[in-house]
Order: sequence, then C-alpha cells, then structure tokens
Amino acid sequence: MQPNLREVAVKNVEMGSNVTIYQPANLYGCTLQDDVFIGPFVEIQAHTVIGRGTKVQSHTFICEYVSIGENCFIGHGVMFANDMFRDGKPNADRESWARITLGNHVSIGSGATILAVNICDGAVVGAGSVVTKDITQKGIYAGNPARLLRLI
Repeated sequence: MQPNLREVAVKNVEMGSNVTIYQPANLYGCTLQDDVFIGPFVEIQAHTVIGRGTKVQSHTFICEYVSIGENCFIGHGVMFANDMFRDGKPNADRESWARITLGNHVSIGSGATILAVNICDGAVVGAGSVVTKDITQKGIYAGNPARLLRLI
C-alpha cells in the first residue's frame, strides 16, 4: 500500500514586500505583511496574519486564526493552539475554534506554548512558558502557567 505523501509548500499566501521564507516551510492561506522573516521548519495555517517586521524562528507552529502584530519576535519551537478539546476530543468545526491575538512588539521565548489568548503590546513571554490567560499589561511573563514577573 502506497502512503499518501504531500509536499511542504507555500500555497495561497498573500505576501507584502521583502518577505523571507527559509525552506522547508509549510504555509497556506495566510497573510505575511512587509519585511516578515520565516525560519525553516515553520508551519503557518490559514486565516493567520503575521504583521510587518515580525520574525518567526525555526520549528514554530502557528495554527489557524492567529493574528500577530508588527515587529514581534517568535522564538524557536513556539506552539500556538486554539482548539481547546472542550469535548475531550479534537473539534472538527474550525469556525468554533478560539482566536489568538498578539499585539505589536511582543516577544515570545523559545519553546513557549500560546493557547487561546490575547497578548497586549510589548509583552515578553519567557522560554518554555505556557500562556493560558490573556496578558493585558506590558510586562515579563514566565512559567506554567505563565505569570507576571515584573512590569516593563
């Protein structure tokens, strides 16, 4: 029996000027604004917008319905998840999935997990942190679950 192999691709992506994408990368149905950098081994799914000047480092997964502001930094191996398995299993109804929004100038450390939340402008999330609640004050957050360490 032959496997159903699919190639990684950059497909149906709206791109601004001066966008850099290192291969292999799997991007589809998303928007990359001007001066965006995408490292290798990144997946960005449909209905996602990456703001001007944002850098997404290698091995990051950005699920559907994520909005990342301008001049953000997304570290290596960051995972975004918006299907919260509310019924104890994956939800096939994409329209009901939560939305994730990051403001401008947000920095997310390597290995962090961002759940269905909103993160305000200028927040910093430490490496390995798990963000389970909205971040509404500009500060440094870390831990599992992420908590405010100090305001900035």
